[in-house]
Amino acid sequence: MVPTLKRSVAVIRFPIQLLLILTVIAAFNMQAQVTKVGTTSAKFLSVPVGARALGMGGAFVAVANDASAMFWNPAGLSSIYQYEAIFSHSQWLADIDFNYGGIVVPAGDVGTIGVNFTSLTMDQMERTTELSPDGTGEFFFAGSFSVGIAYAKTLTDWFSIGGNVKYIHESIWNSSATGFGIDIGTLFVTPLPSLKFGAGISNFGTKMQITGEDLLVQNDISPNNGNNPNVNAELSTDRFDIPLTLRIGFAYAPISDPDAELLFVVDAIHPNDNTESVSIGGEYSGFGRVVALRAGYRSLGQADSEEQFTIGTGLRYDTRNSLILKFDYAYEQYGRFTSIHKFTFGILF
Repeated sequence: MVPTLKRSVAVIRFPIQLLLILTVIAAFNMQAQVTKVGTTSAKFLSVPVGARALGMGGAFVAVANDASAMFWNPAGLSSIYQYEAIFSHSQWLADIDFNYGGIVVPAGDVGTIGVNFTSLTMDQMERTTELSPDGTGEFFFAGSFSVGIAYAKTLTDWFSIGGNVKYIHESIWNSSATGFGIDIGTLFVTPLPSLKFGAGISNFGTKMQITGEDLLVQNDISPNNGNNPNVNAELSTDRFDIPLTLRIGFAYAPISDPDAELLFVVDAIHPNDNTESVSIGGEYSGFGRVVALRAGYRSLGQADSEEQFTIGTGLRYDTRNSLILKFDYAYEQYGRFTSIHKFTFGILF
């Protein structure tokens, strides 16, 4: 009896101690003035997915109980017991369209499998040069996308693990870069009532380098020797990491029953291309969990952050044939930039 009690106390203390340690480390590191903003490729992989998560300030690593879990914490897929599909759209900064789609398939004792697609696209732009600053009459496109396959499994009643492997592609005009990334997450149901702990690493993968026809040039490699001045050459660009991110968070639901739920969430985020930050949020769903109200604040403590408060709402409709329809909306105040509106449609069947 005594060893069991000691183990329970140790398990309870572990996540609390870990949170305190991470908070101290984050507070110390946030004093640094130098950031690494703009030093990674495929930055679209850091754009928040899903209106529900964004409405709660992007603190979702310990919740992750819908198809957007493939972005936030793949381990959360193990809590999905119905087929689920979602599509999320938002007009990001500078009239850029950001879309995300995902399908989750529970496979019984085998685990849960999911596929996902993320894209960032923009309207065509006219090419300009130093000799034609007003445009050359040539138009080009730029965009990014990733395709991923996720898997999660519940190992015990209180512990789940999951991962997501993805192919990444970015292009501009006739040049492009490709890479691969892995997301890994865990979800832990603590012995404390209604308290969950989640952790995840996103975008651990290869460096990306732009190559293509646009980098082909003609050059005189030895202008003083009277050789051919038009030798074919290729410019070489640098190789950049993708935006590796560590998230650790807690979710606490002091009220949780079939009619209503009150949820509080907090995430600590450590990216490789910015300073550490904390995101907080909450959600209340009532009237049989048909209507949800959400609010949060992103990137607290991050140096020079434009991300501010978020609010959101959600509707859920259960049909008589076990079909569930969901609609979520989120608004994010983005400082000096255009505010963000994100819409997500979901179906469980």
